[in-house]
Amino acid sequence: MKQILQHLNTGQMEIAEVPCPQVGRGQVLIQTRASLISAGTERMLVEFSKANLIQKARQQPEKVKQVLDKIRADGVLPTLEAVFRKLDQPLPLGYCNAGVVLEVGQGVTDLQPGDRVISNGNHAEIICVPRNLVAKVPENVTDEEASFVVLSSIALQGIRLLEPCLGEKVMVFGMGLIGLVTVQLLRASGCDVLGVDLNPQRLRLAETFGARVVDVSGGASPTEAANAWTAEHGADGVVITACAKTDEIVHQAAESCRKRGRIVLVGVVGLNLRRSDFYEKELTFQVSCSYGPGRYDEAYEQKGQDYPYGLARWTEGRNFEAVLGAMSSGTLRVEALVTHRYALDEAIKAYETIESDPSALGVVLQYPHEVVRSTRVAISQGRSTGSGQAVVGVIGAGNFAVSTLLPCLSRTGARLKYIAGRNNSASLVHAARKFRFENAVTDYRQILDDGDVNAVFVVTGHNSHASLAGEALDAGKHVFVEKPLAISMAQLVDIGDVVKQHPDRQLMVGFNRRFSAHTQRIKGHLAGRAGPICMTMTVNAGEIPATHWTQDPQEGGGRIIGEGCHFIDLLSWLTGSPIETVSAARVGEGPAVRDDKMSILLTFADGSVGTVNYFANGCKRYPKESLEVFYDGRIVRLENFRVTRTYGFGRDRTFKTRRQDKGHMTEIQAFVDRVASGGGPLIPYEELANVTQASIAAVQAAREQKVVRLGETAGSSRLERKGQPAHSCVEVGCAAV
Repeated sequence: MKQILQHLNTGQMEIAEVPCPQVGRGQVLIQTRASLISAGTERMLVEFSKANLIQKARQQPEKVKQVLDKIRADGVLPTLEAVFRKLDQPLPLGYCNAGVVLEVGQGVTDLQPGDRVISNGNHAEIICVPRNLVAKVPENVTDEEASFVVLSSIALQGIRLLEPCLGEKVMVFGMGLIGLVTVQLLRASGCDVLGVDLNPQRLRLAETFGARVVDVSGGASPTEAANAWTAEHGADGVVITACAKTDEIVHQAAESCRKRGRIVLVGVVGLNLRRSDFYEKELTFQVSCSYGPGRYDEAYEQKGQDYPYGLARWTEGRNFEAVLGAMSSGTLRVEALVTHRYALDEAIKAYETIESDPSALGVVLQYPHEVVRSTRVAISQGRSTGSGQAVVGVIGAGNFAVSTLLPCLSRTGARLKYIAGRNNSASLVHAARKFRFENAVTDYRQILDDGDVNAVFVVTGHNSHASLAGEALDAGKHVFVEKPLAISMAQLVDIGDVVKQHPDRQLMVGFNRRFSAHTQRIKGHLAGRAGPICMTMTVNAGEIPATHWTQDPQEGGGRIIGEGCHFIDLLSWLTGSPIETVSAARVGEGPAVRDDKMSILLTFADGSVGTVNYFANGCKRYPKESLEVFYDGRIVRLENFRVTRTYGFGRDRTFKTRRQDKGHMTEIQAFVDRVASGGGPLIPYEELANVTQASIAAVQAAREQKVVRLGETAGSSRLERKGQPAHSCVEVGCAAV
């Protein structure tokens, strides 16, 4: 299928061939019939992509500060790589879509194939959208009209914040698409409207919708016009739908308002406000957020958790329905807003029209009625596989995969046959091209069913690691799964059972830090130790919002299970001894995230002890990771995987690497080599299970304020708490994790 992509680094636009997305739980698969190009938002994105780096930085000063902080913490080269990697990602364009339902995911019961719907999907022949961002289209509303619904909902939400009353006088700055829709909806609410713009054609259109107008292209003053219109009282309210960098628009809006008037910003304008404008009149100023309550809330948009009707009457989904109702009744008329129509294959020409033609307003893309639903796109020519070569399929193309794993994997000499993802077809194809995969697919089962593939990398969400690793092992593949191996004891039991059935298959978890040149050197120092060791691992993890998927116990497992396992594994590997007991304490008992501010104490079978201090409440400018190892009158200190210092060795020494070395390249190369040449597991399964158990136990120990003893058999998934039998712990503690 085809999709429109914008490349932010080069400014080029592309009509790309991408695989059809796969519908998931709570989602709707839609074949597009028409989509509207947003002349404001999308033109800004196109213009931003064509700017040079300095111009891009000037447009986003808040991002520059983030970059400077990252340079202080991680160094110049890693930061530049991160910036260029971000700009290298293609951006799917579009958010105003009308089409027909092809398929619904599990849990969607009120839609069925064949239903006509609107959504905020991209410009693509087939899209996959969460149910709460989809609304059914009435029979008397055309596909072309329906493509205006999402954009019109932006206008509607601005009006809802304004709370206009019958008979009020409201000004609208900016007669673009959103402004002209705003005029109509305000008129339908019983308001008198004064439209302000510098485009005479659009002002004439506003007049046909019942507005008075002010043409500022000739120097007319909006404030004088407002005073004349309101008998010197000033407007009751102002809606700003303009898109401009100047601060003058907000100033004019304030000057045009009556005392205690209201201003709502829907568009994008300069916001260097003058206090006197608002102080003297006690004006109210509010910024509208997109199409309504629920926007940017993952629980609402992605997980389908609707807001209570009585408490949030107008969510974004219900705003969609309200706009469709207005279109169906004839209250909102958008056919006059359409100035250009293009077939999807002419999309680049459509965007050129928006940039160059001042008369362009509503530009609609039209789509073919027949589309091939292929879940595979060939990227490069396949090559024959030699004996003793790793043939790889990767499941997952998220941030970690693209930034870290795939660059390493592409240098191993393995044959990269597939990369798979479910929904983000644009990122999937981009990754396939960049790292020279032969195929991009949205159905991972194609990887498992291909007899050529002998190694599968699982780089998906944490809650799917164990199940996908198990499927791949059952399909006869060697498996590299990113940490964590499992986020619950039940998952660990399941994957343990699968591992026992396939003793000849590699199962590797991405515990890369034990492969770093720094930790390998530390391990060498410890080889001849006379007694137990004491270790302190400090992790300045940085704050992540409580709503982030990694914080969700069901999706990400929380940060200790999801990331803290790295450091538990490192300490376990350094001792060469299994973990016996886990205790932990965390900060705070309120409703906010607590599991990312925790101290974990580990004891090992050889008598060693280790502490992991995982703190998310520190400063970003401080190094992220540091380790101290104490033993036999000596100390080894690791500083952010860039510097290792030794003390007590007769002569203190320092080992440095030019950049952080967390062991990713060495780890992935070792796995690929082991797949090609054979041999035992890089990390014995008993160690993988022991570390995973300990990570889960740490959360339990902190929650219950108990010392948790791990079961003797690493694969048995038993956690034993001091003073209680193992079965009691499973029932009370483990099931709650």
